[in-house]
Amino acid sequence: MTLPWAYFDTSVLAKRYLNEPGSFQARILIRKNRCVTSILTPVEIMSVLARRRLTGELSDRAFTAIESRATKDRERWEYVAISETLLRRAEQVVRGGGIKTLDAIHIAAALLFQDDSGARISFISADRRQSDAAAVFGMRVEPLIS
Repeated sequence: MTLPWAYFDTSVLAKRYLNEPGSFQARILIRKNRCVTSILTPVEIMSVLARRRLTGELSDRAFTAIESRATKDRERWEYVAISETLLRRAEQVVRGGGIKTLDAIHIAAALLFQDDSGARISFISADRRQSDAAAVFGMRVEPLIS
């Protein structure tokens, strides 16, 4: 059986590697779906991990182990590239108001993947505002309960 596609925002994928509210649910959702995300997501995840290491929340050893696991995971993810089309779609999302640039890029990436694949996919985020905006654009939203 082929797993369904789901678009994962960084807010959920980072929880795969950290123990925080919503991590358990994030891990279940990641196992139950094929992951599609923005090509920017690995940089965002590394930013989260590096900040945690700098603040002492992650030891150097834990950081290295997580970085290795994330690198392996990334080989299984499908990426939506940044393109002029994606950025125009993100502008449309931003016009709706109240959403950050990177959140809009993730929504636009999910919409483009959905358009290109012809499949209706779930949008999974731990950010309520982002989830609400994705729903406005017709995405099937599966919010992470933290």
